[in-house]
Amino acid sequence: MTETVRESRRRSLLKAVSWRILATATTILIAWAVYRDIKPALAIGGIEFLAKFLVYYLHERAWQIFPRSPAAHS
Repeated sequence: MTETVRESRRRSLLKAVSWRILATATTILIAWAVYRDIKPALAIGGIEFLAKFLVYYLHERAWQIFPRSPAAHS
């Protein structure tokens, strides 16, 4: 019988937050480079953060449905 190792919801949440901070900072920098104005850059970054944060978390949780292969444990 194969034991399934599951990542906790808290760990998934922390991974989502840390990744979103890095990715959103990149988006804000790109938007600022295009508009040369911090207001729209921050607005775009804020919307992007919330939308992609939710999608990433749901994606992480969906992957918990599938068991890991035995090779993944070594």
